Amino acid sequence: MDSDTIWRNVDDQRGQLADLLDTLEPQQWATPSLCAGWTVREVAIHITQSHASIGELLPAAFKSGFRFDAMVRRAALEDPSEPSAITARLRAMAGSRKRPPMTKEVDPLLDILIHTQDICIPLGIDQPMPTAAAAAVADRLWHMKFPFAPQRDLPGYRFVATDAGYAVGPEWGGRREAPIRDIVLMFSRRRDVPDSEPEAESGED
Repeated sequence: MDSDTIWRNVDDQRGQLADLLDTLEPQQWATPSLCAGWTVREVAIHITQSHASIGELLPAAFKSGFRFDAMVRRAALEDPSEPSAITARLRAMAGSRKRPPMTKEVDPLLDILIHTQDICIPLGIDQPMPTAAAAAVADRLWHMKFPFAPQRDLPGYRFVATDAGYAVGPEWGGRREAPIRDIVLMFSRRRDVPDSEPEAESGED
């Protein structure tokens, strides 16, 4: 996926999420997300903080002993923004290609696709992932070693998307067929790998 297409998808997904967040009731903002220990509100804030400067994040980094996970958690918890301010910040990111240091260009797309599911799934909202974007994110996840490492954590499987031209893993591995969105969620540890392979067709009429 080329650079322009990546950022067009990032802008589109951020805009869609902002529109969705505007419809939430107060209790929905307080709902636990798929990120353990994080609410919907905290995940939404975290997405906007990908544009924070080093100077803005330094206080949280210092208080957290410069541990990455603790730093981003503290930064989200200490942000007092109201929902309207959060969605305004999300929309203001449109057109920007800013990304955190030492990240790849596809990482903001990974971030918005996965965190949107972190918000939507606990709320019972079915939010599709664009197929080509999800395949690009799945490929990025497959080759990561931190914070996700599917090749290490999910050995012996071959993952095949049922709705995209995407397959990865050893040919001899246990075949797991699923929509590309579910594969992204498996690679990002949001969904367990199914226990069994899909049943073979009998070939009978």
